[in-house]
Parts: sequence; C-alpha cells; structure tokens
Amino acid sequence: MIASPHLIPRSCEAELPLAPVRAGGEVGGMCGRVVQALPADEIRRLFDVEAGALFNAPPRWNGAPTDRLMVVRRNPETGKKALDLLRWGLVPRFAKDLRASASLINARLETLAQKPAFRDAWAKKRRCLLPVDGFYEWRREGAVKQPYAIALKDRSAMALAGLWENWKDPASGEWVRSFTVLTTEANDLLKPLHERMPVIVPDADRELWLSGGEAEGLLKPLAAEAMEIWPVSTAVNKVGNEGEGLWAGSQKRG
Repeated sequence: MIASPHLIPRSCEAELPLAPVRAGGEVGGMCGRVVQALPADEIRRLFDVEAGALFNAPPRWNGAPTDRLMVVRRNPETGKKALDLLRWGLVPRFAKDLRASASLINARLETLAQKPAFRDAWAKKRRCLLPVDGFYEWRREGAVKQPYAIALKDRSAMALAGLWENWKDPASGEWVRSFTVLTTEANDLLKPLHERMPVIVPDADRELWLSGGEAEGLLKPLAAEAMEIWPVSTAVNKVGNEGEGLWAGSQKRG
C-alpha cells in the first residue's frame, strides 16, 4: 500500500488553529503539535522493531496535523512490529475525502466505542504508538497564546497511544494510512494548560497495548511527577517554523 504524502508545506506561514472544535473527535487543542526528532534507527532500537523499509523522515520539531510521522504498529499480515510513516489525522473508512481527517487528530478514550470515526479501529484493535520527544500545549496569557513544551523529566522517548486506519481514495485508488492520538483526563501538572492530555504508555506496557491486550488500567494519565513543562517561543505557533531551537525555550532539566 502507498501512503499519501498530503503534507502541509513546511514553508507555509499560516497559523494552525490552536483550540478548534473537533467534529466527532476531541474538543480543544490537545494534542495538536509534537516533537519527533529521534532518527528511525533509534526508534526501531527503543521499540524493538525489526529493520524495515527505508524512508525519508526528517526531524520534526513542530510536527502538525496531516504531517506523516513515524508510528509503531503491528503489521496486519505478519503480526510483527513495524515502523511506518502514517498521516496524522485518522481518515475513517466511510470518508468521502481527506478533509475530515484534520479534525480527527485526537480521540477521547472514554468515547472510542461510540464514535463512528473510531469505532471500527477500536473494535478491531488497530492500535499503534507514536514515539515522540514530547509535545506542545498552549495557554492564553493576555493577548498571547503562549506555547509550552512538555516532556518526560528524564528526556526519554514518550510512546503516545493511538489507533490507525486504512482508507482508499475513491478518486485515485490510492491507499492512505492514518492515525489518531488517544487522550485522557489531564494530570495535575497539565491541568493549568488543558483539561486533556495524550495517553502516554509506560515502557512495560507497550507490548501489551500493541498486541491487543486488555487496555483497562493502561490508558490513564501519566503521573505528574514523571513530567516537566517549560515555556517556549511563540514561533511554535506557526506551523511553517521548524528547528531544534523551538524546543529549547527556558528549559530546566531533571
């Protein structure tokens, strides 16, 4: 299957909505930007993925909806773990075109089984993990939408729980593989920024999640003590801006 590139050009200076109302998905902007700077070989090592097809995956310091990001999932034919490039924003099988997917970047954990857009992927356990260095969230401070970077205190890779889907473009016949990030109630550290946070799967539970094991107990807010936030430049607000400097900010480690 060929994954569609459908990217927002990185030179684009348009500002993405930071807190849109997401039809059928998440209300609000969590989680709407990520950092995925780890190279493919390092992700394969960390997630115990066998070497697979080579692809061009540049570092993403401001990864946005409709970007193709590296995702770990089980190959539906072999059952083995694979690292693939999938489009961020799930395209339901019943979709007529790609337009709705930009509003389906997040899926509320509590309503997965009821939402038509996610119900099939959830029932058939098309689970995945999005490896990231961290993500961004915003808080309005006066007239400014102030972005904050969010990472694990030890700076290890986060594994965000997700669902993936296949969709065939009725016009071109092209297959598009896409995914959404699951969200849950925010922990105490993130509540001042947003009421939701992505589901971060601990290292010990990654295999159970991908293999379709019992999800209850896995999908809960990560402890606030394991995470850290810091303010960064408002340059993050424009999707066309890229580079490691976006992630630095007033960073405090440990």
